[in-house]
Amino acid sequence: MASEKIAMTQQSIVEEEQTRIGNQKWTQYLAAFIATIGGFIAGTTLGWTAPAGPMMESNQYAFTITQENVAWIGAFMPLGGMLGCPVTAGLVDKLGRKNMMLMLTIPTLIGWGMIIWAESVTWICMGRLLTGFATGSLSVIVPLYTSEIAEKEIRGTLGTYFQLQVTGGILFTYIVGSYFNVFGLSIICAIIPLLYAGLMVLIPESPIFNLMQGKTEKARLSLRYFRGPYGTVDQELSLMQDSLAKTERERVPIMEAFQTTPAKRGLFIGLGVMLLQQFSGCNAVIFYATFIFKEAGSALEPSKATIVVGVMSVIATYVSTLVVDKLGRKILLLSSIIVMGICTLLIGAFFYMKVNNYNVSSIGLIPLVSMCLFIILFSLGFGPIPWMLIGEIFPAQIKGTACSIACMSNWFFAFVVTKFFSSLVAAIHIYNTFWLFTLFSVLGTFFVITIVPETKGKTMDEIQEMLGAGSDLTPPTHAINPVMDTKEKF
Repeated sequence: MASEKIAMTQQSIVEEEQTRIGNQKWTQYLAAFIATIGGFIAGTTLGWTAPAGPMMESNQYAFTITQENVAWIGAFMPLGGMLGCPVTAGLVDKLGRKNMMLMLTIPTLIGWGMIIWAESVTWICMGRLLTGFATGSLSVIVPLYTSEIAEKEIRGTLGTYFQLQVTGGILFTYIVGSYFNVFGLSIICAIIPLLYAGLMVLIPESPIFNLMQGKTEKARLSLRYFRGPYGTVDQELSLMQDSLAKTERERVPIMEAFQTTPAKRGLFIGLGVMLLQQFSGCNAVIFYATFIFKEAGSALEPSKATIVVGVMSVIATYVSTLVVDKLGRKILLLSSIIVMGICTLLIGAFFYMKVNNYNVSSIGLIPLVSMCLFIILFSLGFGPIPWMLIGEIFPAQIKGTACSIACMSNWFFAFVVTKFFSSLVAAIHIYNTFWLFTLFSVLGTFFVITIVPETKGKTMDEIQEMLGAGSDLTPPTHAINPVMDTKEKF
């Protein structure tokens, strides 16, 4: 009887400890929320041109700004993003994740200052280049930081916070831009980086970066913060050290590292999802949102229509944070790309009928419903998940460089779509443009089914095994499990 009581007492202690451990996840959620405010800053930079563009053309500055100028002002932001990615890749493993996020508030503030006190269009373009530089850099660092601090059970949820904050920042500019002029909007956007810097001092550096620098005690304190006083910190720290040691043993020149099977597959997947994110038509649907509202007979003002679009995007992205670790990455990506393809097909058909003088008054709701479904499904899948996925799929040896390449490609694709979308519409008509997006969605469906792995609930090492990690990464004398189970591949 006494032994039964002791066993029951021990079981209750274990259960209580497990409950306490579970309750400690709030520090990971808090740190991820604070870090991904960098995504909110990126969102304000991305969304600024929507309300600011018409205001700039109405001569709110002391100099004239044409429609062509506005197009270039919009395009300079992704150009800056492209520049920020490789710079970040070279510094993030030297200066640290937290330090880099703090330092990026400097070009952001300088950029907003140039926009606020601009004396020419060139000033605004340079300001957009600087804020874009910070945005591109944050798109590399923030997903990397959240993937390194998170337990595998909630890594997907924390990974989607970046895109949630981006959509929140875009919605913020839509709302603020409907009440303030271009200067008031820009000043308010410039305040957010200051708040970000103040909050960032409250959270620790990534434990993995501390280990990379040989600061074991700092890594232990950092991990203790994220796992709580009852977490199995020493055990997890030991696993991290083993993983880093294994990476160091297997270290090869960077170009040789990119020749390994998991590196090539990871890069192919990362570039693929980034291309599909931009060429599935998300910017085009948002660009024509106001027009679609009008065609559907809506009496909403353009500014209110964009706010409705922004609200739908934020809500859907928030839902994604709740289900990504339950349903998985692959099913959300697949559902997203299929529905997006159907929606662009229907929107294209509507514009085809309209251009060819068919009576479309009775089907005005079709493009409106299609647009709403597109935005919701994009925000559930292909909006947030690519940013989360690149923090999971790359080998540790090349993670910084590979994440930079994937993010740089995203900003390049965004630049192409932003700058040349109107030219494409003029060349092949709007309906063919939307059908081109449908074609990309069809290709994307096959890409997700056959190429993208399911990373839900997998450790980083397990993900690398799925991507083919084996003897091509490990010297024969240190080979670990050289015989691959082919069933684990994709």
